[in-house]
Amino acid sequence: MGFLRQILRGRQHQQLAEQVAEGYMPMPISPHLQQNITDLQHIFSMAPGFVVRFFQIKATGQEAALVYMNELSDHKSINDNVLYPLMHESNPANMSVEHMITVGYLWSCSDLLQVEAAILQGRSAIFVEGVRSAEILNTQGWPQRAIEDPALEASLKGSHQGFVETGSQNVALIRRFIPNRELKIKTFIVGRRGQTKLSLMYLADVMNPQILQEMEDRIQQIDVDAIINSGELEELLEDNPYSPFPQFAMTERPDSVASQILQGRMAIVVDRSPGVLIAPTTFSTFFQSVDDYSIRWQVSSFLRLMRFGAFIVTIFLPSIYIAVISFNFEVIPLRLLLSVGESRGNVPLPPILEALIMEVTLEMLKEAGVRLPAPIGQTVGIVGAIVIGQATVQAGVVSNIMVIVVALTGLASFIIPNHDMSATIRLIRFPMMIIASIYGLLGVGVGFIVMVGHLISLESLGTPYLSPISPLRLADWKDTFVRLPLWKMKKRPLSVKPVQENRYGQNHHSKDEH
Repeated sequence: MGFLRQILRGRQHQQLAEQVAEGYMPMPISPHLQQNITDLQHIFSMAPGFVVRFFQIKATGQEAALVYMNELSDHKSINDNVLYPLMHESNPANMSVEHMITVGYLWSCSDLLQVEAAILQGRSAIFVEGVRSAEILNTQGWPQRAIEDPALEASLKGSHQGFVETGSQNVALIRRFIPNRELKIKTFIVGRRGQTKLSLMYLADVMNPQILQEMEDRIQQIDVDAIINSGELEELLEDNPYSPFPQFAMTERPDSVASQILQGRMAIVVDRSPGVLIAPTTFSTFFQSVDDYSIRWQVSSFLRLMRFGAFIVTIFLPSIYIAVISFNFEVIPLRLLLSVGESRGNVPLPPILEALIMEVTLEMLKEAGVRLPAPIGQTVGIVGAIVIGQATVQAGVVSNIMVIVVALTGLASFIIPNHDMSATIRLIRFPMMIIASIYGLLGVGVGFIVMVGHLISLESLGTPYLSPISPLRLADWKDTFVRLPLWKMKKRPLSVKPVQENRYGQNHHSKDEH
């Protein structure tokens, strides 16, 4: 009979798991302590870190049990704030269990499946004999790393704190920059198996309610097993998943997130991921850096123009070189043409193959430098580029000018401050080179028109991607291609349609005014 009962119980738990996956009604907690513990032991039958601690409450004499995951909980908090007061302290005032526990945050739960979810999140639960509910205790204590400077977004004069993999800490970092009552946070739980907490942060008196509602609707429609990182969430939320251009900005800097929220955008903090999503975004957003607002506006404007120039160079320099050498060599000055001819005299390959070999080699060196340990990767990148470049020129595989073109292209791609945009433009240069090898400068022009048309058609949460260029909003040009003084930018970007447009008052004081 015992063996048959175990089989039936195993089938019940299998049916229960299927019901949970299909969204069926939860499982109520039994008043019998041993029954609840047995059910949980079946649920966590293959989890060696599941701990059950039976004890007797000294004040009432009731039998109780504390359950938690060993790897995800704070043992010191459990011993000092839960077990010690319940097992060793008397209760002359006849206080309830929740009043005797000194954990900062706890709540009652009458659903065994919610208890299971809480345990998997690092919390602990107390069951008491004869009680049809459990006390969920916030005793989370999983491994986590310290707050450090972001590796991908180095800053010279800005904050040197970066996000970590704990969502609550990331929210706290943003709150330090915006300690305002209007900073609101909406929480969502996404995922059937690995439930991920999403925190949507925005300024209630600035954020456009229609854009906010659109984002909430998209989050609520997500139906996946789990969200592992911010990149997966971005792909599930973006307007055009077939576009190579990023439609959400991702950052690991809390000061950058705070700046975007103050402009009228929203931030999505994904628990277990150090990347925070910013939406809605425009094309110019990916060429802005938080350091732009920490240095003189003249220098900032120069750097921003250089980034847009690097965008053009990365995409079109190799394709223009191929088109000119293959078809339109008449546009080259005579002396330069003689130099190019002399450089290519011993090269047997056509320009397109020459360019593809060098560009693919550059990407391989970059990827190898990223995957190897930092000291070795830096050495491989520098030495590999020098050795391969010199060897291919001496072997007559590529020309000297092609090495210069590829080097300038790679250098320009690394100037872009956003990694996603930098990867996109490095990808686009390959089809540009192919079309240039077929149609020459005409193909380059057609490729440029197609790319601009695609950018005009893109949207980010209904916001035109190429704004303020198309549609034309001259007021936003103060912080697009250049960065004018802060006291000149009194309004928030009109592209995000903020409810409250004004952000700066009269902050400039010159000698002429006195």
